[in-house]
Amino acid sequence: MLRRMASRPFRGVINVDIRDSTPDWGPFEPPEAPAGAPNVVYIVLDDVGYSAMSCYGGPIPTPNIDRIAADGVRFTQWHTTALCSPTRSCLLTGRNHTRNSMACITEAASGFPNASGTIPPENGMLPEILGECGWNTYMVGKWHLCPTVEMNLAATRRNWPSGRGFERWYGFLGAETNQWFPDLVYDNHPVDQPRSPEDGYHLTVDLTDKALEFIRDAKVIAPDKPFLLYYAPGAAHAPHHAPKEWIERFAGRFDMGYEAMREQTLARQKAMGIVGEDTELPPMNPIGTPETRAAAANGQPFPPLDVTRPWDSLDADEKRLFARMAEVYAGFLAHADDQIGRLLDYLEASGQRDNTMIVVVSDNGASGEGGPNGSVNENKFFNGIPDDMASNLAMLDELGGTTTYNHYPNGWAMAFNTPFKMWKRYEFNGGTADPCIISWPAGAGADRTAVGGLRHQYHHAVDIMPTILDTLGVSPPATIKGHEQSRIDGVSMHYSVGDPSAPSARRTQFYSMLGSRSIWHDGWKAVTTHPTNNGWSDFNGDTWELYHTDVDRSEVHDLAGEHPDRLRELVNLWYAEAGDNGAFPLDDRSPLEILLTPRPLLAAPRERYLYFPDTAEVPEQQAVNTHNRSFTIGAQVDIPASGAEGVLFAHGARFGGHALYVKDGRLHYVNNFVGISEQKVDGTVDIPAGENQLLAASFDKDGEEPKGVATGTLSLYHADRKVGEGRVKIQPGSYSLAGEGLCVGRDSGEPVTADYPGEHPYRFTGGTVRHVAVDVSGDPYVDLEREAQAMMARE
Repeated sequence: MLRRMASRPFRGVINVDIRDSTPDWGPFEPPEAPAGAPNVVYIVLDDVGYSAMSCYGGPIPTPNIDRIAADGVRFTQWHTTALCSPTRSCLLTGRNHTRNSMACITEAASGFPNASGTIPPENGMLPEILGECGWNTYMVGKWHLCPTVEMNLAATRRNWPSGRGFERWYGFLGAETNQWFPDLVYDNHPVDQPRSPEDGYHLTVDLTDKALEFIRDAKVIAPDKPFLLYYAPGAAHAPHHAPKEWIERFAGRFDMGYEAMREQTLARQKAMGIVGEDTELPPMNPIGTPETRAAAANGQPFPPLDVTRPWDSLDADEKRLFARMAEVYAGFLAHADDQIGRLLDYLEASGQRDNTMIVVVSDNGASGEGGPNGSVNENKFFNGIPDDMASNLAMLDELGGTTTYNHYPNGWAMAFNTPFKMWKRYEFNGGTADPCIISWPAGAGADRTAVGGLRHQYHHAVDIMPTILDTLGVSPPATIKGHEQSRIDGVSMHYSVGDPSAPSARRTQFYSMLGSRSIWHDGWKAVTTHPTNNGWSDFNGDTWELYHTDVDRSEVHDLAGEHPDRLRELVNLWYAEAGDNGAFPLDDRSPLEILLTPRPLLAAPRERYLYFPDTAEVPEQQAVNTHNRSFTIGAQVDIPASGAEGVLFAHGARFGGHALYVKDGRLHYVNNFVGISEQKVDGTVDIPAGENQLLAASFDKDGEEPKGVATGTLSLYHADRKVGEGRVKIQPGSYSLAGEGLCVGRDSGEPVTADYPGEHPYRFTGGTVRHVAVDVSGDPYVDLEREAQAMMARE
């Protein structure tokens, strides 16, 4: 096994004169991988269910992933934690998610050792190991392993990819991003996207461009040096965004509905040997009561998220809308597969494919977060505003494009998880069973019987990192950057490649997510689904179910009543494993309660914030909070006689945000209310020319309708002269799920409004923005204006 050599003493000779001295380069030489060491391409898809891809019997053609499977093996019993950040932490460290302090996503960090959102340095990551053994290490795409307090330029980069072993990276730090207008970071700073959607931009293409650039940049210098590429596109996490031509490829392909699709998929899976011939489909609604199922079926405004509307209960328009949402998802995944094809084509054309180990996984099951009805704008739900079918139908032809932030109904999540029940977040196999493909043609050698087949051994996300190290001949180091390393929970899966009939090297795996729990041991599984929306907290009162998953993969037959002793043993084993993996405390609070939990901020909230142009976008979590309160936005600008135009201030995006800008010589303010309506206030007189002009928008809250939605008058000012006013209501919650923040002098991401002058990013041109101040003290605007004049007099 290869181990990075520790620094050794200098063995040369040192005298006063260098001519009498003998050099020794050994202690200073960079690490070097063994000759012929393979590359590693680690592909982590997002919210792609067990049966979405064609090589797992799914309805979405993925010819390039199929190419990888044809030169490798597919695992049929590989599992994840059921959620993004926790699984990704396992994939890179080989430790269980609670030991990684990732009991939930980083945005839900709770400040306990099992859920801080910060992976301890004692749990070293794969790139930290391989980088010290002579591999170049690159990452593109989604990270989601950094606490929100560190997702900004004032924070440490210790938990960014560059702080955890990746030499170069390009992507986004949080859970999701707009695929047309992503929140991009390059190495250690935010950047604007290189072109607009009108010019053909899509994030997956951009990520692939960068991945190829990183590899080529090094290969031209050191052709034989191997690399690790962690390729983590946003596909197919919401929003489901895809080029129109890719969506159209699937027109009419899902008109049969999700129940029929499950049956068709299961038939293919049985024929392919992915599941046994006796595998059954669980009911579409295994969770909930008859009352909650009825609520979902009749299309009420806020139906329970975790029940499904029967396809036959939908009217013709609803079927058309739901089918289109599936077409968009399919186009998104197929487009990502096409970009994976670009990577394969490069590896083949450059002669590197045979000696490249490729791993393809998904981080959890398909997502049911779209609820029974799906959504064209998820931000409505997170702001407590119901979707309505008429508005959604009006956007049918826009789905997948720049004007939607869409997610399919959860019936499709169940279908894309065939033959399992439920979806992401649940501890049933619908949440935790995922595709896993491993391919290394050169490693198979002449024994081609070892490739293209299926492997049925039980494995987990923690097993991938040890598998890669084992395949490369690298042993994990005792210390990394001075930190003594903890035990690795994963086991290598390499044994199964050459021996399909070998027994599973893993005998036990525990699971814990949002209060729900399960344990698998020697072919049996105990599972309990814990409510997360009513403050239950009675964990001892949970009902545990028992399944013999060796013969009942789809968890249809609950054997708890027949084998109470076995169930009791497994529940006790869960507590033992949970204790050993630091899984406590359990957290069963509602998603809203978790997200509203106070978390550390780099700077305490204040009454006045000062922002400047030509600085990086400020993430919303660290920016001024103007929700449900009075506020004033004041821009200090120089306006030449020839005039100026563009954005002064922008916060948020098309699906919620507000902006102050100059157009046609006048001041304008727009409040985009959750992407539903644009409430505009226009200046009635031209902006005068001159230096140090104060252009302002002041909102005076006078009520709430409904609760939490501030209403009031928005007034525009040139210094102390009011030049416009109108009634507006302010969005109650987050402006953007995609990480859109606050900008001055431009709107760099998804624009708040299409009314801006000029072209993206709608920079303020002609004049100069000196700074923008935002006041949330509640003081009258006239007092603020006088203070601003006094400040200018002192400058």
